[in-house]
Amino acid sequence: MFSRRRGMDSAGTANPQTSATLTLPHTARLLSCRVLDAVHQPVRQAKFEVTDPIGRRIVSGETDPYGGITAAVPAGEYLLSVTAEGYAPFHGATLVGDPAQPGTGEIVLDAVEPPLLPQPGHWELDPAHSSIGFSARHIGFARINGRFNTFAGAVRIADRMEDSSMHVIIDAKSIDTGMRLRDDHLRSADFLDAARYPTVEFYSERFIHHSGSRWSVAGALTLHGVSRSVTLDTSYLGLGTGLEGEARAACRATAELQREDFTLNWQSMLAQGIAAIGSSVEVTLDVQAVHKA
Repeated sequence: MFSRRRGMDSAGTANPQTSATLTLPHTARLLSCRVLDAVHQPVRQAKFEVTDPIGRRIVSGETDPYGGITAAVPAGEYLLSVTAEGYAPFHGATLVGDPAQPGTGEIVLDAVEPPLLPQPGHWELDPAHSSIGFSARHIGFARINGRFNTFAGAVRIADRMEDSSMHVIIDAKSIDTGMRLRDDHLRSADFLDAARYPTVEFYSERFIHHSGSRWSVAGALTLHGVSRSVTLDTSYLGLGTGLEGEARAACRATAELQREDFTLNWQSMLAQGIAAIGSSVEVTLDVQAVHKA
């Protein structure tokens, strides 16, 4: 049974015979509940995970448009964890298959205050405490991870956060995957062509707030001489104070780029017909910015 400060809420179980649309094995039972906010509206796309008593994951996923969670599991005791942007995490135990817990229960998530936003003004990226990394598929199953070692950037925080702007410039020659031969190839005309296009630049066009600490930063990325619209899925991590008393703000942002969009078309196929390098590249930015007078 799930317990919360608000009272006792339970995630219920349903007998397989009560479902008209789902046929379950005779040993399976249905774990079901709804995830709601403080005013009993469904929390959509909340992430949930069901584990057994020793912590092994049984099933995971996201709530449906009605805030619902439904999972077929063997009868037994489980721990259900639910997380959603802007809400405090929930953890509770339930006994699936217990006739004393029929029907569908409810979990009410408590809203949390989003982190305090940085003050308006000029902020600069701190390269010593920031990183710009990437990951690409290699020969169909492995991944190559790398980073850019040299970059700079600035953020102008406006009175209204949505009106803020950002500019980041990266030295293309500073690409680093830990293997000199591969890095030289990535700098060559087959890929970045760093001799002709020495920088990679991103200019933001707008900041978009979704909920809690989740933002999108939309802008234009210029890579290999080609500019394309890119949106950074951004988690704002809040404010802190550095060792010298300076104000710092932090965020983590991700984006998925398609190589062909930037005419990075070099490709080599293995004998099995598998591409040596995948068509998409995942980019991750972990950033600290320092407020400047």
